[in-house]
Amino acid sequence: MSLRNRPIAIWAFPLVMLAVALFVLGADAGGIASRLRGILFDGYQASLPRTYEDTGSRSGHPVRVLDIDAASTVRFGAWPWPHAALAQLVGALKAQGASIVVFVDPLDNTDPASPKNLLALVPPGPTYDAARTALDRMPSPDDALASALTGVKTVTGFALGDARPARTLMLKATVGWSGARDPFGRVRAFDQASASLAAIEAASAGVGAVNLDVDSDGKVRRMPLVFRLRDKAVPSLDAEVLRLAEGKDAITLKSDEGNGGLFGGTPVVAAVDTGRGELATAPDGSLWIAYSGVHPERNVDASALIDKTLAPDSLRGAIVYIGAPDDLVDTPTALRAVAEVHAEAAENLLLGVALRRPAAAAQAELLCLALFGLGCVLVFARLGMRWAGLFVLGTIAGVSYVSWRLYAGEHVLFDALGLNLGLAAVWLTGAGARWSEIARSRNKLRLAFADALPARTIDQIARNPQLMKLEGESRTVSYLACGVRGFAELATSFRGDPAAFTRLMQRVLEPLINVALDHGGTIDKLTTEGFTAFWNAPLDDLEHAIHACEAANAMMETIARTNEIITHERRIDGVALSPVEIGIGVSTGPAIAGGFKAHGRTAYSVHGDCTVLAARIQQISGQYGPAVIVSEETRKSSERGFAFLEVDYIALAGHDEPVKLYAMLGNPVMRASPKFRALATFHDHIFQSLRAQQWQKARELIEQCRKLSGASQKLYDLHLTRVAYFEDNPPSEDWDGAFRPILK
Repeated sequence: MSLRNRPIAIWAFPLVMLAVALFVLGADAGGIASRLRGILFDGYQASLPRTYEDTGSRSGHPVRVLDIDAASTVRFGAWPWPHAALAQLVGALKAQGASIVVFVDPLDNTDPASPKNLLALVPPGPTYDAARTALDRMPSPDDALASALTGVKTVTGFALGDARPARTLMLKATVGWSGARDPFGRVRAFDQASASLAAIEAASAGVGAVNLDVDSDGKVRRMPLVFRLRDKAVPSLDAEVLRLAEGKDAITLKSDEGNGGLFGGTPVVAAVDTGRGELATAPDGSLWIAYSGVHPERNVDASALIDKTLAPDSLRGAIVYIGAPDDLVDTPTALRAVAEVHAEAAENLLLGVALRRPAAAAQAELLCLALFGLGCVLVFARLGMRWAGLFVLGTIAGVSYVSWRLYAGEHVLFDALGLNLGLAAVWLTGAGARWSEIARSRNKLRLAFADALPARTIDQIARNPQLMKLEGESRTVSYLACGVRGFAELATSFRGDPAAFTRLMQRVLEPLINVALDHGGTIDKLTTEGFTAFWNAPLDDLEHAIHACEAANAMMETIARTNEIITHERRIDGVALSPVEIGIGVSTGPAIAGGFKAHGRTAYSVHGDCTVLAARIQQISGQYGPAVIVSEETRKSSERGFAFLEVDYIALAGHDEPVKLYAMLGNPVMRASPKFRALATFHDHIFQSLRAQQWQKARELIEQCRKLSGASQKLYDLHLTRVAYFEDNPPSEDWDGAFRPILK
């Protein structure tokens, strides 16, 4: 079926959803795309974290975090510690051979214990001049800390924000780029910076911004290497650590020259220059941290350092981070101290191992979503909802596998979650439109046919309306006519209680109609005394004759159960109800199937010789005894499933040729039984004798059949009467063996 012939909802709604998904993910509306990426990438890091490696073996600078343990807290009190204690720590670190000391928190406040802070408490007047002079000359803890910092490379920080600075920063290094085009357009920018104390900053070998890059969900996944302070590029704390560890005077970032995306764009930061080569960064100059998690060997107890119980030179060449132990941030693996997060970033820089998310990744994800989404819509329109669902499932599995392999093998972050959810949303939208359309069609069909079609047939046509060809087509169908025998006499017996008669007919016919529907039949005509049904229209049914016979057999079982109930009831006049007898005729043959629509309803029926024949067979079925009588074509099409016994060869009104009629007696087990085979042989001889006009032989065979178990006396009475008729009215020599004057 062509795309333009499919209902518009099948492809229009999924296309709209595809456009919405592309917008939401491309514009990161509501931070949805960022959160989805975070969930996926966090899952990757939780499943396969970076293998911890001591950076000392490869860079000469092991990275350590000073653990403010309970023993040191007892000695110096809660954090932050006095500057005198910090000076003692720095001295101890130098003695242990530490190469770089990094203060994660800005040292921008004077020590509360500084003697100069007591000057304001001294009363005015010459009486206290000596006290003021003495306090002024006392050594300051701030100066002591600054003096300690000069003995080892130290990195201190400043905070970028909106607070107006007391003075200008004393930067220790410049931040530049390699390339022809400035890549700092997407770097985070600030107007102000709050610096450490001037003496401390002057004594520091490096100063950098301590700001973290916190995502919208509160997690730290990247560490900035560069910021913009107004129009000037300034380094971060960890960029300064890298510079000092490598003995450089400047920090160099690489510009992608605007060629990083699939379609080009403005220049952004592509990488940072390290001693181990270029290390890829995010476009804003931040580093995607490959977390290794908590490892005890990374930590150094402050109490052991101060008590000098560490092994000599155990911190030789180390980079030691010092920060507040209770300053925690959320990371992909767990809550971590800020100092530990900086230490993880430093390990990434020194090892040259970090996660990568190329500038083209987001564009590639959107392009994949657009292509796969359009593919889903096309499959939906061409092949339907199930094939589109298989296409989506296969695509999701493939994209997820590629995303995982990129992470596990190349440390590349490719967002499969947003893409897959967008693709799933496209399919679900199409499926919802399709289900809604099917529901509407199903309701229309139910209203139009008033339960004339089986539920599964209605469902199939609702899914594919083209299956019902109202314009007309030729089909071979099996037609069943079912009616109550002796209907006129039965109605007359209820003349005094018409309501009871109506209830009785409903109790008899409704279960029979349900049986026909359950066996795939389509109800054609319904009257107070019976109904007709047909198979192999409007849907194909290769076993239509067998299904019609199965329905007839089940209808006989149903009427038997119904009679067991109604025979225990009485009419209004007290007379017990008699069993209701039904007759069924089944015929198979060519017919014209079709219909029309009018007044919101749809009429669908079949017309042909087989429909007339089935009704006529049902009318005369009572004279044969067995309730189910079928035509020869029905018998030929279904004899592998049932036992049939020839009961007549008769010329019916409206038919040029005589027809053979068969009684349906049972299943293949009965057909194979010796008794049935003997009976079938007798019947074959009876009709041979009749065609040979051997009346006496036919009479003898009939009498023998009467004695067999289960024989129908009505059937043999009928044929004996016909033998007598032919004896009195001999047929012509060219007689075909069919009985034409139907006896009543």
